[in-house]
Parts: sequence; C-alpha cells; structure tokens
Amino acid sequence: MDRKTVLITGGGIGIGRATAMCFAKAGYHVVVTDVLETEGRDAAAKIKADGGEAEFHKLDVRSTNEVEAVIARIEKTHGALNVVVANAGIAHKVPLAELSDEKWQHTIDIDLTGVFRTVRAAVPGMRRRGSGAVVALSSIMGVAYGWDEHIHYSAAKTGVVGLVRGLAVELARDGIRVNGIAPGYIRTAQALSVQHSLGPAGLEAAAKFIPIGRVGEPEDIADVALFLASDGARYITGQVVVVDGGLLVGRY
Repeated sequence: MDRKTVLITGGGIGIGRATAMCFAKAGYHVVVTDVLETEGRDAAAKIKADGGEAEFHKLDVRSTNEVEAVIARIEKTHGALNVVVANAGIAHKVPLAELSDEKWQHTIDIDLTGVFRTVRAAVPGMRRRGSGAVVALSSIMGVAYGWDEHIHYSAAKTGVVGLVRGLAVELARDGIRVNGIAPGYIRTAQALSVQHSLGPAGLEAAAKFIPIGRVGEPEDIADVALFLASDGARYITGQVVVVDGGLLVGRY
C-alpha cells in the first residue's frame, strides 16, 4: 500500500514532534520541517530508527520562497502531499508598551501568515488530486479569551480560526478538508518557559483547575491531529477542536 505523505511545520519539538511520531506510527511518510535544524533532523532520525519513513527539510515559514520550494520538492519526490499540519508558532511575552511594530509582525508572520503560506503552496497539488487535509494549530487563547502581555499571540491564534473557516468553505468542493486544534495548557518548552509563559510551577498550578486534573501532553494534541486528517473525520471541515482537558467548560 502506498504511504500517504504528511508535512508538519515546527516538527522538531513539542506538539510538532509528537505529531510527527504519531503520523509515522500510523504509516505516513513524515516530512519534518523546522527552523531548528538539529531538533528537526533528530525527529526524522528517531522515526526512521523506529522503522518509519521520514525526512527533514529546514524551513522558515516566514519565507514564501522556502515554503513553495519545499512543497514542490516533496511533490516531485513523492507524487502527493496528502496532509499538512501547520503547527509552527511562537509565543513571546511582550507588554503592550514594549510591543513594537516589528515584534507584533514577527509573531503574526509565523503564527498566522505562516499557516496561510503553507496551505496556499499545498493546495494546488491537492486540488489536482481532488483530496487533501489541513490541520492548523490555534489555541484556547485564540478561541475563548485573551492573554495579557501576549496580545500579538492571541490575535494571531484568533486569526487562525478565521483562516480555517474561510479555507474550509473555499476548498470543500475540491475535496480538501481544513480543520484546526485549539490546545489548552500543554507541557511543551514554550509553556515551561519562565520568561515567556507559565513556567514549571505555573503549569503545575494550572493542573489544579483543569477538570481532568492534569496539564496536557503533546501526544494529546497529536492524536487529535491524526484523527482530523483521517477518513474518520471525512465529514468534518471548518471546525476548531478545543483540546484542553475541560478547562474552558469547567472554569469559564
């Protein structure tokens, strides 16, 4: 059976890495992309060591040329790009008084426009084949409430929700489904950063008011991404699935 191919942006660490491992176990050929070359190569190597198929491409989603070149290379080599998981993102803590145009644009360019660039480049091939699936990463900070000193992040992640909805409608008749995931508190390097997020102590404190009783793990998000890309989700498009252990319904 021919393997399907998935491209994952930001696949070297955190949710992206877990998603790469998850798709590999499901039999996909996994294209790991990241600006973090060492981590990205390590993720691809781990998949291959475990008997899966993977490759790494260094990719900065801020560059249209890089995005288009990588996707063209994948389609030339593998014939089809079946799934895109647009995961690359940053969340830098910057108070409003210090939020320059440059700092604002840096986050928007990666977290929102990076998703757009990646999907735009992948769609022509998917349209020719009449099938495809896109999963884009938003956040609970993009679907339910703001995050102080992270307004650029909240704005970008809210933008992803609108992007998912618009793309889903425009691409549905081409056989392409577009959905999103809004993670809650997940144990990643980002969340564990004292400088930019909750830090280890804050993350553990958050677990006390999450109904399921723990913070999420990257694998909790990866499994949902795999489902949304699968035939099991064949009648789902334009949705952003909140994966937060019950945080929003239990606290807000």
